[in-house]
Amino acid sequence: MTTYPLSDEDREIQLRTRRFVDEDLIPWEEHAEAHAGKIPDEVRHQHHDKAVELGLFAMNMPTELGGAGMTALQQVLVSEQIGRVTNALGWCVHTPPAWAPAVVSDHQMRTWILPTIRGEQHECYAITEAGAGSDVDAIEATARRDGDDYVLTGEKMHVTSYNNASYCFFQAKIVGGPNEGAHAMFFVDKATPGVRLVREPAYTHTYPDTHAVVAFDDVRVPVENLVGEEGDGMAFTYEWFRYERLMIAARCCGAAERLIDEATTFAQQRVQFGRPIIENQAISHMLADSLTELWAARLMTYRLAENVDARVDVKLQHGQCSMAKLYASEMAGRVADRAVQIFGGRGYMRENVAERFWRELRVDRIWEGTSEVQRNIIADQLQKRGSQALVG
Repeated sequence: MTTYPLSDEDREIQLRTRRFVDEDLIPWEEHAEAHAGKIPDEVRHQHHDKAVELGLFAMNMPTELGGAGMTALQQVLVSEQIGRVTNALGWCVHTPPAWAPAVVSDHQMRTWILPTIRGEQHECYAITEAGAGSDVDAIEATARRDGDDYVLTGEKMHVTSYNNASYCFFQAKIVGGPNEGAHAMFFVDKATPGVRLVREPAYTHTYPDTHAVVAFDDVRVPVENLVGEEGDGMAFTYEWFRYERLMIAARCCGAAERLIDEATTFAQQRVQFGRPIIENQAISHMLADSLTELWAARLMTYRLAENVDARVDVKLQHGQCSMAKLYASEMAGRVADRAVQIFGGRGYMRENVAERFWRELRVDRIWEGTSEVQRNIIADQLQKRGSQALVG
């Protein structure tokens, strides 16, 4: 934690979050795993309150709106530490949509964004569909203007945190009018007539937040629920993707660090054939490879965060966010696989941190754009800008 030049404030934020994770969150991992991801309500509320007390909640929102106003690098430091805990216990550190304050109306700010910053409401994103995942432009959901309302129709899937949300960001294509086919995004309260939970599929990880399939059956919302203008929807989604890809990279670095520490301790203590298994080259080399890859991913992620803070060209950020997510997520997957192997049979038990991360980290190569899509983005930016612009 001392190999990268950070300010005293940055270090304090990093240490503050690490203590929170170690002392408050990690002790509840096994309980959560054994109880469908859930912990007692009073403990969950304590975690939320502690995150607020420590200044970690809404860390990405401006201080004038009640957020923590952290830099991108500071947010990465927090997310990295949050990534060290399994079972989504770290999701008590919530990050509302940072793109929203610049584009929402006063009504939308008062109704949804400020209550979310205060922790009184929670959002979810209804974007992905059965035929539209990484290719967001393939969505078939529609929004049709009808007088002072829009009528929203479509079925969304992988709506993360739907069970804990009070409202959705619903993305659709405009039907009719001069902006036919353009993307638009809407605030939709879950209680709005026509919003229907179809099902909550079981997933590989053990999280308390569901990833629901949700139908919007001719849902009528007022025009004032439109975010920005017709045609702006994709820009908001891309900004959200960039942020999430950076934070995924950070969380993957945290997970890899935890795995390396746990596997190293076990390898030092586990004796087979009369000596600790870490003295076997096959084991020590797996740890060496893991540590080397973690360092590379961490340097990449930190530097990208500094570029975001420096407001480098957004298209350059787009390419670098893809590189960071691609490398860090695949790195963490390799580290988790090695850790399971080092733990042996213990690594296949759900009470073991390596087993949980082995399952949980797999999705980081899929959500917010698959590894294959990230490679497409990187290759496109390379063709347009050249290698020096991206890594020089």
